[in-house]
Amino acid sequence: MLTLERAKELLATTTTEEHLFLHAKNVMAAMGGFADYFGEDKEHYMAIGYLHDYDYEQHPEEHLQHTKEPLLAAGLDEEEVRAILAHGYGIVCDVEPLTNMEKALYTVDELTGIIQAAARMRPAGITDMEVSSFMKKFKDKKFAAKCDRELIKKGCEMLGLEVKQVAEICISAMKEHAEELQLGAKEG
Repeated sequence: MLTLERAKELLATTTTEEHLFLHAKNVMAAMGGFADYFGEDKEHYMAIGYLHDYDYEQHPEEHLQHTKEPLLAAGLDEEEVRAILAHGYGIVCDVEPLTNMEKALYTVDELTGIIQAAARMRPAGITDMEVSSFMKKFKDKKFAAKCDRELIKKGCEMLGLEVKQVAEICISAMKEHAEELQLGAKEG
């Protein structure tokens, strides 16, 4: 089973850009929240979340097309690779999210971008963020405009949850990692 330590080793072999590592950490934290929500293996969810953009820096135009074989060769099993591939469903591949893990990753990949952007605008970062303030940003299509809200809504439907519920799980989980995510209170 993929561990978080191994996920970090593997991502470091293909990725150098700091913002991509930060995105990996945001998704990792949110996935930990979903593992708790579903009562499943937290480290495993976090490891999959951390590694989900394995080939993105090297192949941004062919994202997820250079993922399966290298990760299988690195020791991941078919289910783990499938979970990673499923986050590109309908965008760059046709691997439909079916498991709790796959649906969560599909949804939080985009959602964490809006949460991160909203938290960065706050003096206390994510530490005191409420879901209600996030929802205002979510409804503002100009805010974090590159984050696909329709995809997020589709993912929430797959999970059987409202956007507000999914955001609450993510924000709560990301608060636990506020410093690592560079979303703590600003000094000064």
